[in-house]
Amino acid sequence: MRTRPLGRTGIQVSPYCLGTMMFGGAGNPDHDDCVRIIHRALDAGINVIDTADVYAGSESEEIVGRALRGRRDDVVLATKVNGRMGEDPNRAGSSRRWIVAEVEHSLRRLRTDHIDLYQIHHPDPRTDIEETLAALTDLMAAGKVRAIGSSNFPASEIVEAQWVAERRGLARFRTEQPPYSLINRGVEREVLPVCARYGMGALVWSPLGMGLLSGRYRKGGQAEPPRRRMAWVPRHMTDERTLDTVERLAVLGEEAGIRLAHLAMAFVVGHPGVSTAIIGPRTMEQLDDLLAGAGTVLGDDLLDRIDEIVPPGADVGPLDVAYDPPAVTTAALRRRPVSERAAA
Repeated sequence: MRTRPLGRTGIQVSPYCLGTMMFGGAGNPDHDDCVRIIHRALDAGINVIDTADVYAGSESEEIVGRALRGRRDDVVLATKVNGRMGEDPNRAGSSRRWIVAEVEHSLRRLRTDHIDLYQIHHPDPRTDIEETLAALTDLMAAGKVRAIGSSNFPASEIVEAQWVAERRGLARFRTEQPPYSLINRGVEREVLPVCARYGMGALVWSPLGMGLLSGRYRKGGQAEPPRRRMAWVPRHMTDERTLDTVERLAVLGEEAGIRLAHLAMAFVVGHPGVSTAIIGPRTMEQLDDLLAGAGTVLGDDLLDRIDEIVPPGADVGPLDVAYDPPAVTTAALRRRPVSERAAA
């Protein structure tokens, strides 16, 4: 695979990034098989691996650490901090106390002395962004972290973090990790343009729409999203409008002679603001299928037809796991007290 710049970090990355959320736990519990998948990805030219402390309760980081023995220097290794790692309320978030402690745990699990890209997994409304950036700056000065990034940050919070870094003389976020796919194009409106403005690389997650664009789920078909076999089915996998859109995109791909998954990946990596797209295979077969479409290029006519189905900057339906800010999730922040409403 040809490489491309990760923003203005000076780091070169492959268009595909190996995501490891499905390694361990409820994904692929066979550690040996996961190691083989990682090695296959590296042999195919993928040079960046993304994981997180919370994936499979830290099991994913341990698998990655084992797989990279003898190959660490050839890999751009990215992990994340912020998610809850225990019952203690302080074992989560973006405070200095937790970041400084958790980076040591991640380094141990990953069997390395440094992390190439350390990312804040989600915004933390409870913590001042200056405290977070100051802690990350110290980790960079100590040589434990090479670059820092954000993940799932709204455009306004990306800008705020850049301003705080400049005014306080702190290290700044050099990357952002947002969701982006054929059915989730909302980041085209502000997030990707803001990243370009500040020279930030974009590692986009869920380019297959949490599996909806894999080609396995067709409306009315035998492989329609399982409603009964899973204890919990994300709403976006049973939303009729979303499924209708996926069907239209699948038909478009068939007319162009391109499998839906390959169409989806080519669309995402074709955006000039995308540095790398995170794939999350659970099996070797899934990885090989995605690698088979790595050379797919979409012409302008086909991109125009995609725009007719899903307009630029539009989300067909939000992913259930996407970040929602407190202003949306907390009723008290969008509803005046009853007494004030009555007085009005």
